[in-house]
Amino acid sequence: MFYHLEGKVSEFGQNLVVLDCNGLGFALNATSNTLSKLKAGERAKLFVAESIGETNFDLFGFADKSEKRCFEMLMSVSGIGPKAALSILSYNTPEGLALAIMNNDVKALTVAPGIGKKIAQRVILELKDKVGKELETYEPGLSVPAAQQALDGNLSDALTALAVLGYSSSEVAPVLKTLDTSSMDAEQIIKAVLKRMIK
Repeated sequence: MFYHLEGKVSEFGQNLVVLDCNGLGFALNATSNTLSKLKAGERAKLFVAESIGETNFDLFGFADKSEKRCFEMLMSVSGIGPKAALSILSYNTPEGLALAIMNNDVKALTVAPGIGKKIAQRVILELKDKVGKELETYEPGLSVPAAQQALDGNLSDALTALAVLGYSSSEVAPVLKTLDTSSMDAEQIIKAVLKRMIK
């Protein structure tokens, strides 16, 4: 099982990057968000997900753990394959996807090619159920002072969205303590937390 691959970016294909790792070329399917961060000839480290079947052994590369986590989460939805998951993540950042699921934003998902209204609704429905279970692990007041939590709806939205991405309160709390969230909207809070967590 691959966790990550690090090497030189040797070439690009359609939704594909080839990573040269000491003479071995690995073809990795990737989102447009990940591909936009890569340059030919430069070294890169990509987190890897696999899809193995009777006739295929496909590798998927992601610039950060959050995008990989979202890909695996989308793949758990019935009827969603690797192609659809990549399409959704090419048009939605991890934080954007989390907020879309949380806010029942079907339009945010249907902008991705090949994703119709029914598929988008299924993604939201199935992943919202998982969010409910994740949120049960969040302890009120653990992350921030109660007064601030009561005043800041954006923080509450951000916590819910981070739960969508599969992050527990014990992972998020130490990072939140280092941020001044009072002047940040939900997406900015999520981005800041993810940026610090994936270092």
